[in-house]
Amino acid sequence: MSTRRDRRGRGMRGPLAWPPLPATRTRSAAFDEMVLDAAEELERKLGHELGLELAVEEVPPSDPAPWEHGIALGRLFPAERTLPARLVVYRRPITQRAVDETDLAAIVYEVMAEQVARMLGRDPDDLT
Repeated sequence: MSTRRDRRGRGMRGPLAWPPLPATRTRSAAFDEMVLDAAEELERKLGHELGLELAVEEVPPSDPAPWEHGIALGRLFPAERTLPARLVVYRRPITQRAVDETDLAAIVYEVMAEQVARMLGRDPDDLT
């Protein structure tokens, strides 16, 4: 018989929040959901699928591209041979600029819209 923590006959202790509750969702998981929501909104505005892979990384690489000034918030890698185009969103620089959750979602959407507009050769204001 196991003698695990069952003091005072109340039964075994369990987790404080069960997995389906928002309390157990990590900040990075919430950010990933914001990226997916922004992608769905962009697809809705464009009327078709984006046709690219989405990725979230913590921080941008230390060697910025020649056309980037300052810290990159997102980066678009064009399609190559068998690989589709890839849009990378950098979580930490974006979260540091946001004041609250709604501001964070707006910044994520703006960064993604700018990159997708560049890929399609359109004005970013058309997607915002």
